[in-house]
Amino acid sequence: MPNRRDFLRALSLAGAGSAAHLAMPGARRRGDVTVLRGATLIDGTGRPPVRDAAVVIAGEWIVWAGTVRDLRAPRGARVVDLRGKFLLPGLWDMHSHGTYQERIGLPLLIANGVTGVRDMWGTPPLFELRGRIEKGEVLGPRQVIASNVVDGPVSLLGPPVTKVATEAEAREAVHAARELGADFMKVYSYLEPHTYRAILGEARRLGLPVGGHLPYLVPAAEASRAGHRAFEHLFGQLLAVSSREEEFRRRMAETPIDPARPRVWFDMVREFERLAAESQDEARAREFHRMLRRNRTWQSPTLTVLRVISSPLDTYANDPRLKYVTAADRELWVRALKLFAPVTPEQIAAQRRYFRNQLAIVGRMHRAGVGVLGGTDCMNPYVFPGFSAHDELELLVSAGLSPMAAIQTMTRDAARYLGRSATTGTVAPGRAADLFAVEANPLADIRNTARVHSVVVRGRYISPGHRQRLLDDAEAAAGDPATPALARPVCACHGL
Repeated sequence: MPNRRDFLRALSLAGAGSAAHLAMPGARRRGDVTVLRGATLIDGTGRPPVRDAAVVIAGEWIVWAGTVRDLRAPRGARVVDLRGKFLLPGLWDMHSHGTYQERIGLPLLIANGVTGVRDMWGTPPLFELRGRIEKGEVLGPRQVIASNVVDGPVSLLGPPVTKVATEAEAREAVHAARELGADFMKVYSYLEPHTYRAILGEARRLGLPVGGHLPYLVPAAEASRAGHRAFEHLFGQLLAVSSREEEFRRRMAETPIDPARPRVWFDMVREFERLAAESQDEARAREFHRMLRRNRTWQSPTLTVLRVISSPLDTYANDPRLKYVTAADRELWVRALKLFAPVTPEQIAAQRRYFRNQLAIVGRMHRAGVGVLGGTDCMNPYVFPGFSAHDELELLVSAGLSPMAAIQTMTRDAARYLGRSATTGTVAPGRAADLFAVEANPLADIRNTARVHSVVVRGRYISPGHRQRLLDDAEAAAGDPATPALARPVCACHGL
């Protein structure tokens, strides 16, 4: 992330002596300063849109934002006419795996205005890729990267997951994550309560936030009080507001996990969560959500992937975005979803009702003031890097968020969660120059965020033509037999 010294240097380069009148006595070369002018600016703060806006970028920084009326463009600046467009902060996908595919995931993210990601499975190659992106060797989003996934001694995941059985092993996993350069700990579903608590304690001591799956055997309220920063996928959230929570938890505790067949236990818990969605208790929900807000525990519901695993198998078979997915990954997606896809009319109806209940709980959390983070879990079946960020925004609106609030889950609120509000998430002087322009007003129809015209990433303007080349290159890579299939083990995150 650019530092404050970089910003001051950029401000000096732009000659921004006053907010209203910019004068640049001579750019080092054309393109050092870029002016985006004429768009309607939705700056991410929640303030009303600014018509006929102008944004001045120097280097990687926004150095001025206002109206065209108040702008004197710096001499030698590149001026981009965005009249008729709507300009927004770049999106953060707060639950991503798409950067694992350098030739596909990275260009698709940028082409869709996703300029930052919270990568949820940190491995050495991913940290190496981040270094190359930061050096400018590869075009890609900013990355906040998790530790390796840490799970219990039994797991649905295979290598390279870190399995821990003792508190000492749990603490060692935290130290290994810090040495790797992880930004936070990623915990997982089969962790036992004693090792989970050891991870939280050691991570707190070392200053590493903890996010990821709520372990099945740990109540959500306990995890929130212990400092679990963000829950993913709604796991455990419907149990927490069910009148039957104690019954379900007793049955979970009494049922041993067969190491040879861990999916049997997983399927049992998934059914408990579906039943919990149909036995919600109003008073429990109010108190639980007040507690989450009080503890500043966030929720990343990943509605896109939850919708997929609740849908019949052939729902997405003709999705035009499949051209950006390798043949091997498409085959794996179909095989994986056969484990979940409802088949009979009764199953289909039950899963549709379950997903409606999941949408409803997200809306309820938001209205209660619980922080919601927009994330997709891309590279799970039919969750496409970049494109599905817009699917997620649409689903968040379906859950009851306003279009502005949905956009903020991937802009302002994402920055707040990450502790980066001073440098990203909104459009203002001093913020990183990560933006995207769309063809129509997303506040009138959230689906308009998907109508991307152009993108700015790290101050670099991606024109419509350049954007199309990114899409074309990703499509070509997906059709290249030499491109590795990378959906596994990512899609195991939901037991697929």
